[in-house]
Amino acid sequence: MGMTRKSKWAKPAGAKIGWRRRETEIIFRNPVFALRKDEIELPNGEPMSFAYLERTDAVIVVPVTAGGEMVLINQYRYSTDQWCLEVPAGGTHDKPNESLEEVARAELREEVGGTCGALLYVENFFSATSLTDEKCHIFLAENVTLSDSDREVGESIEVKTLPVAEAVALVRRGEMRDAQSALAILLCEPHLRERGYVK
Repeated sequence: MGMTRKSKWAKPAGAKIGWRRRETEIIFRNPVFALRKDEIELPNGEPMSFAYLERTDAVIVVPVTAGGEMVLINQYRYSTDQWCLEVPAGGTHDKPNESLEEVARAELREEVGGTCGALLYVENFFSATSLTDEKCHIFLAENVTLSDSDREVGESIEVKTLPVAEAVALVRRGEMRDAQSALAILLCEPHLRERGYVK
């Protein structure tokens, strides 16, 4: 499955309901995202400014070992100044010529030193529709084996494993506060039940 290619500032659905963009500019750009500001005319003729982050697609990997354990990471997040329990994930911004599956395998390897057998594409969702156009693609990685990771500079990560049923229960109790990781695990839950990891 290839990465989604789209015009980052064409808004055909908005145009159909009468939203007209009069101006657009990039206010800030770094290797991960761009901050775009649009001047819009609403259907009633009123002007409105709208700013949002343009991002490439991202992958989220829910890793399960052959022994029935889910591989989680406890990662320090500077933006919240907290350690957050998550699953491996990353953007496609630095891998523009790789498929989503290749990016998922790379993130698994980089963040937890994991390799896997089967990699199942599960679903996708938008991460924060009022702030960004980022789309997240979920993969269930099976028969994961762990070795040394190859983390990026600035990644402070502790790897932990839990029985799959316990990890799902933890999410359902609200103990995984990273919403993207929590949703990815819940969307994988039917597949995990089908495989007998969750009763």
